[in-house]
Amino acid sequence: MAGAGSAAQTSPPVDDAVVVEHLRVVRGGRPVLPDLSVRVPAGQVVGLLGPSGGGKSTLMRAVVGVQVVQSGTVTVLGAPAGAPALRHRVGYLTQAPSVYGDLSVRDNVRYFGQVLGAPAGAAEQALADVDLTGHAGVRVDRLSGGQRSRASLACVLVGSPDLLVLDEPTVGLDPVLRRDLWALFGRLAAGGATVLVSSHVMDEATRCDRLLLLRDGRILSDSTLPELLARTGAPDAEQAFLTLVESGGDPTTDAEEAG
Repeated sequence: MAGAGSAAQTSPPVDDAVVVEHLRVVRGGRPVLPDLSVRVPAGQVVGLLGPSGGGKSTLMRAVVGVQVVQSGTVTVLGAPAGAPALRHRVGYLTQAPSVYGDLSVRDNVRYFGQVLGAPAGAAEQALADVDLTGHAGVRVDRLSGGQRSRASLACVLVGSPDLLVLDEPTVGLDPVLRRDLWALFGRLAAGGATVLVSSHVMDEATRCDRLLLLRDGRILSDSTLPELLARTGAPDAEQAFLTLVESGGDPTTDAEEAG
């Protein structure tokens, strides 16, 4: 994949891109997030890991301001989640591809680029970033599932958002593409963007600057991978997660424990 474009830097930087305080979300009469507080540092790749059904997508929806919440606050880039001022600063990739099937990949990306006011050439750069230049003229409804997901990601990248919220973007991709996308996320963070990316594949923890382990709507750990392994004595992220689950977990952050 080609190098990613720089993230937009039109506003003063903040220490934390996302601040969630005492968030409570109830769906279907069940508390999905009972009382969640967490911070996402700016300019990092932060992995939100945990089993399916643990609340990852609900938390991400709350961050982008499309989730009804019962109580608590979510502050994104210094503004309330979902505020109009954030529309061009936050990019959101859902698990379901969000592109027009009757348009080509290039036309989709150009369309979203126009909506977001992206500069000339941004669409071609986004296509290169997700390795779809060779399929740019193909209608989206003729692509594979993994290709459609990458087309959706290109539509998110074209606006050079300050915060990218990516819900399991590597599902269904082969190992080479997964590696290349994680390298892209790293380049975006190096350029000043914040990347919040969810996954249920624990080996992807090695690609993250920071890890949030979420289970049953509760943060079991908020730390770097080395801190997590040192805390649990586990050889890898998957075993560390299992150790925390079996011990009942601890909502206190590793950094606080180490202090």
